[in-house]
Amino acid sequence: MKNLVIRLLANAVALAIASWIVAGITLQGATTGRRILTLLIVAAIFGVVNAIVKPVVKLLSLPFIILTLGLLTFVINAAMLLLTSWITGKLDVQFHVDGFWNALLGAFIITVVGVIINVILPDKAEIK
Repeated sequence: MKNLVIRLLANAVALAIASWIVAGITLQGATTGRRILTLLIVAAIFGVVNAIVKPVVKLLSLPFIILTLGLLTFVINAAMLLLTSWITGKLDVQFHVDGFWNALLGAFIITVVGVIINVILPDKAEIK
């Protein structure tokens, strides 16, 4: 449970940094508390999308991932970010990704921040 909360917070930080850097990724809220709540909701939805949809998409596109030497993974991550934006739009959560190129840049930033956070906070199995 503790690991799940840490991963949720890590996703929230990565999404916050991406929305801060990329102009086409917007996160809105009237107050700071509302923005934090929105960010946690978006991070939870992004985590569920990455846990359920992403493995299926990666499995189906495995030959193309191998053919592109893994670069297609960034496109898949961008698609997951766009899917998260679409889902949050249906739930009336104020998070929006404006177009594929903004999603691709945001996915790259989220990946880099995720790698840095994983280096700082290793998985539970590695902690002795």
